[in-house]
Amino acid sequence: MMFKVEGHKLRSGLLAFALAMTAGATFLPVESVHAQTRTLPDFTDLVDQVGPSVVNIRTVEKVAQRGGGNGEMDEEMQEFFRRFFGQPLPGTPRQGPRPNRPQQEEERPRGVGSGFILTGDGYVMTNAHVVEDASEVLVTLPDKREFKAKIIGADKRTDVAVVKIEATGLPAVKVGDISKLRVGEWVMAIGSPFGLENTVTAGIVSAKQRDTGEYLPFIQTDVAINPGNSGGPLINMRGEVVGINSQIYSRSGGFMGISFSIPIDEAIRVSEQLRTSGRVSRGRIGVQIDQVTKDVAEAIGLGKAQGALVRGVEAGSPGEKAGVEPGDVITKFDGKAIEKPSDLPRLVGNTKPGTKSTLTVFRRGSSRDLSVTIAEIEPDKPAKRATDRDEPAAKPSASAALKSLGLAVSDLSDAQKKELKLKGGVKVDAANDAAARAGLREGDIILAVGNLEVANAREFEAAVAKADKAKSLSVLYRRGDWAQYALIRPAR
Repeated sequence: MMFKVEGHKLRSGLLAFALAMTAGATFLPVESVHAQTRTLPDFTDLVDQVGPSVVNIRTVEKVAQRGGGNGEMDEEMQEFFRRFFGQPLPGTPRQGPRPNRPQQEEERPRGVGSGFILTGDGYVMTNAHVVEDASEVLVTLPDKREFKAKIIGADKRTDVAVVKIEATGLPAVKVGDISKLRVGEWVMAIGSPFGLENTVTAGIVSAKQRDTGEYLPFIQTDVAINPGNSGGPLINMRGEVVGINSQIYSRSGGFMGISFSIPIDEAIRVSEQLRTSGRVSRGRIGVQIDQVTKDVAEAIGLGKAQGALVRGVEAGSPGEKAGVEPGDVITKFDGKAIEKPSDLPRLVGNTKPGTKSTLTVFRRGSSRDLSVTIAEIEPDKPAKRATDRDEPAAKPSASAALKSLGLAVSDLSDAQKKELKLKGGVKVDAANDAAARAGLREGDIILAVGNLEVANAREFEAAVAKADKAKSLSVLYRRGDWAQYALIRPAR
């Protein structure tokens, strides 16, 4: 009985406490609570806003064919009857000798793509591969007006093209700020997949600065993009164009959840040059670059795996004139950090030829600035192959230290140094065991051990002997025209 009374008192106390705590408090209705939760976006207003600026692009090509007409039979079939039956095909009117007819050109559909109106006076942006090799470009507006377009210019490196139609007062798109684009935000695409005009798809930004081996860092999304979407706009939730839909990753030819778009800031930069001169001028410094691995960065004292490793320098190039050497790691260009190798060609390429710029390179354990005058880009030259030399070989060096690495080296002759444009180094005469596992092979030229240059086999042996046997040995070597690092890990 006492237990029940106390239990009653406890429940009464809790009720009183709850009433006291809620006195004067306000409660949100259920609808207000739901309003504060995140909801899926509504794209209808965006479609109304941007849709009128998106166009369909059809291209045609001219194909040569034999002339003919008037319901005539194919000439090959006529020739067959004349040869094997001695007379023309029954029912065919007699004809005299056929004159040689000139070949005629037939227009055939080549492809379908998308684009968007860049300016109200008729400039339209699309992909270069959409209009490539087209004999005629037809642009259809959402209001069904169709125009023949003139190709102003196309740039294959960035896959950007600009065409012009004769019209005014067109609804131009708003260009967005790519620096404000965030991974995870909603975006929308409008285009003509498989020729289905004005198709709207949506998704999110999956990644930015995505390297795919192309000249530009792409925007990766999961927006459904298919053949025909190429050249159409990628639109953010503010109704601004942030990219041009350009590529998909696919094993089937259709959409598989990964799409790539050209950042609009890069596309605008290209389009301005195309509209001005019909071509794009890019800078170059004439160096072959590669990735800096974590092991190499630690071995040479760079610390962080960043920058662009110079594997080779083109003869007579701006890089050679500036003093860039194989084995250098370019860490900055005009004060801008080079985090990965692909950053360098983009920064150099966007620099006007003739500009004096500054390269910051890491060499032999320290950084230095080099002044370089940017040249205009030109087709890549094929790398020279290493040549065999009919010179008497120097006596190979194979001390105990070198044998532990599986190496045998010899001095370079004066003629070899002159031909290779080297001040020193040693030639690899044999590479076995640890050296072979590191990638070295006979004929390679070793230029440095760690951050120490070696002029001859004696200096090379001394550097190897002083190296920490508990750590991998970093060597800079040259093969043909290209230089790179190797880490030799002796067997323990």
